[in-house]
Formats: sequence, structure tokens, C-alpha cells
Amino acid sequence: MTFPGHTRLKVWLVLVVVFVLGSITGAALTGLYRSRSGSDRAERNPQQRFEKMRSELSLTDDQTKAVSAILDEARNEYRTLRGELKPRFDEPRQKARVKIRALLSSEQQQKFDAMVAQHDAQREGDSKKR
Repeated sequence: MTFPGHTRLKVWLVLVVVFVLGSITGAALTGLYRSRSGSDRAERNPQQRFEKMRSELSLTDDQTKAVSAILDEARNEYRTLRGELKPRFDEPRQKARVKIRALLSSEQQQKFDAMVAQHDAQREGDSKKR
């Protein structure tokens, strides 16, 4: 036998759970959107990051020159390291692509090749920004 009060309580509990889960999902998706939309792009731009540091730390002209030189040196070291490691990352990527292509029909292969080309172009563009 079901009591009217219990049924009403269950309905309210279900509504509260649905509301809470919706709120959590909305917050998670908002965070994901913001992280991918580039709202923090200014922070990723090395020059803007440097200007923010210079401003917030009130660097003198001599300090600004020294910090700039240090960051340039580090950036060059990163580029060298990236150039050395790139082939090591490319090999497993290419192996995976060959295996995936082998599973696909010719129509799917064409679409896959287009996807890969777009991804490579985007990755190449991103690496040139660094």
C-alpha cells in the first residue's frame, strides 16, 4: 500500500536529484566550453603573458630586458627540444593511422584522410605559434 505522503516525497526527491545532476552537468559543460573556446587565449600568448608579468611585478627596464632574454633563451631551448622529439611522436601516430585506414572502406578512408589533413594543419599552425 502506497501512502500519498511517500509518493509526494519520492517525486520531490527525484526532482531534486534531476535538478542537481543538471546543474553539475551544466557547470561541467560550461567549463569544458570555456577551456576549448580560447577565453584564456590572452594568457597563452607569450607576449601578453610577459606584459602581464612586467606590469604586475613592476619590472625596471633592466629587469625587463633580462627577463625577456631569459624567456627567449628558454623558448629557443623548447623549440630545439620539440624538433628533437617530434619524430618520436610522429612514428606511433602514423602507425595508428595506417591501422585505422586498413579497417575503413574506401569512402571512409577519404573522409578519414581529410580529417587527418585538417588535424595535421591545425597542429602545424599551433606549433608555429609557439
